[in-house]
Amino acid sequence: MPLKIINATEAKPGVNITIDGAPCVVKNLDLSKTGKHGAMKCRIEAVGIIDGKKRIILKPGHDRFEVPLIEKKKGQILSVTDNTASLMDMDTFETLNVEIAEEAKEGVKEGAQVEYWDIEGQKIIKRTM
Repeated sequence: MPLKIINATEAKPGVNITIDGAPCVVKNLDLSKTGKHGAMKCRIEAVGIIDGKKRIILKPGHDRFEVPLIEKKKGQILSVTDNTASLMDMDTFETLNVEIAEEAKEGVKEGAQVEYWDIEGQKIIKRTM
């Protein structure tokens, strides 16, 4: 259940939206009006927050998008295997197995404190502290 819904014309660069069930951050928005009685069209370029895939969609300006709920939390790394890490949440002290984002891989090692994002149930390590 989304907490916020926005129109396609409000999806400015830097805004998080959900495209095909995947949370994405908007990188570029192009608006065009077709004619006297035509509707505004929006061309949105976005990159997936979790998978890093580039998505380009074309929608009418009145179409709506869900804004995903993103919680930023802190944790400490217990162990690292390939592109997943076992970490302990600094607030609740529970242990989690979390995927590591490409931009955070070089700083993730045992004992390091990290910031991880909980994006509607999906967790990913985004940066080291």
